[in-house]
Amino acid sequence: MAIGLLATIRERQGRVDDAVALLRTRDKTSLNSRDQLADLLARHDRTEELRAYAAEDELGHAAQRLAELLEARGDLEGAIAVYRRARDASVRPGHMTVDLARLLARHGRGDEAIEVMGALVDSQGGGEDWTLHMLATLYADQGRHEDGLAHLDAFTGGEECWELFWMRLPLMAACGQVDRATERVRVHPEGGTSYAAQQVAELLAGVGRTEEAVAVLRPHAPANSHDLAGYLVDLGRVEEAVAVLHGQRPEGASAG
Repeated sequence: MAIGLLATIRERQGRVDDAVALLRTRDKTSLNSRDQLADLLARHDRTEELRAYAAEDELGHAAQRLAELLEARGDLEGAIAVYRRARDASVRPGHMTVDLARLLARHGRGDEAIEVMGALVDSQGGGEDWTLHMLATLYADQGRHEDGLAHLDAFTGGEECWELFWMRLPLMAACGQVDRATERVRVHPEGGTSYAAQQVAELLAGVGRTEEAVAVLRPHAPANSHDLAGYLVDLGRVEEAVAVLHGQRPEGASAG
């Protein structure tokens, strides 16, 4: 920490070489997924040094910073190449793959992003809840809802844990299957929980069925009071929304 602070002071004094030298004495310069040395090199346009540093950084944080720099300069292919190399060399290949997919999606290459994430999910150990969620989101963003459902179903093989199950719900709703989705939640082992109710309410409200969303959330008001209050406001029932946030129901208010 002391070295990092001293390096910051040296940079502000214009002594960039000294700041770089200080940071190179540390075993690790990454904190919260950012690398202080990589950020310093990028700020001062020391691209070749950053490139060399990225090649030796197993965490991939320097590669991420290099890719960001190249993207900002309009060198999309260069940024893609950086992520591909980092994915193959990093101890965090999943994170590098997600960063690559996000880059592709940002530049209108969503189908390529799906291909990249699909390969990760289908690889040995690559199919985790957060990577599957990213893949489902990409399918939804590209309007390929049925393809997304098919991919998730093929991967899970009927898996019933909620962390995997809930990702299907927005895709089903986008396919016009809101009622089928809510029915599947109802019979799911975790379908009676407050978090399941929150997901169902979101689906219903998304297709204009806000009254039904309120009815779903009402039994779970203590846990989902902010969501319930928001839907009540959407319905013009402001007094009732305020009462929900205060943990009570005003006299004469409907139970949904």
